[in-house]
Amino acid sequence: MKTRFVLSIAVFMFLIITSCNNDKPVPRPRGYFRIDLPEKAYKVYDDECPFVFEMPVYSFIIKEKEDYCWMDIYFPLNQATIYLTYKQINNDLNAHLEDSHEFVYKHTVKADAIEEVRFENDSLKVYGMLYNLKGNTASQIQFFLTDSTNHFLRGSLYFNVPPNKDSLAPVIDFIRVDIEHLMESFEWK
Repeated sequence: MKTRFVLSIAVFMFLIITSCNNDKPVPRPRGYFRIDLPEKAYKVYDDECPFVFEMPVYSFIIKEKEDYCWMDIYFPLNQATIYLTYKQINNDLNAHLEDSHEFVYKHTVKADAIEEVRFENDSLKVYGMLYNLKGNTASQIQFFLTDSTNHFLRGSLYFNVPPNKDSLAPVIDFIRVDIEHLMESFEWK
């Protein structure tokens, strides 16, 4: 009886010693809520500003009081805002282009890459650049549009949440299409 008890304890201890290893459990990656995105539909924005464009119906304009053509396109479902800044060109196009370039490249500290996409619509005299910033940057998309002689418009997308490229990726891709549509439908008056 005593040998059976000692044998049982020995087997039990053997199992405990051999079953233990130093592998620590790995936590599962954090999951994110599913994001329901609305169907694409657009409306024309035509106000006292010297330009016209199409904007998503699921967004609205917030006007700045200081300057009549500085405005924000707000996306309430996504807590996102496209900040638009209009300036008239007075022989200072290069300064506006340099400012726009500088604003984009301030994000190189956090950006993994910056992709530049050139935009030209010769028939409407609309020229510009779309910047896609990769990584956990504060602004994922920036752009500018100009006619090269009189008008300059700069835009940048910001979210009212901390930057996280994994959780924001579907919304960024969704709004990128809206920004591209804005640029393609854009006309100077």
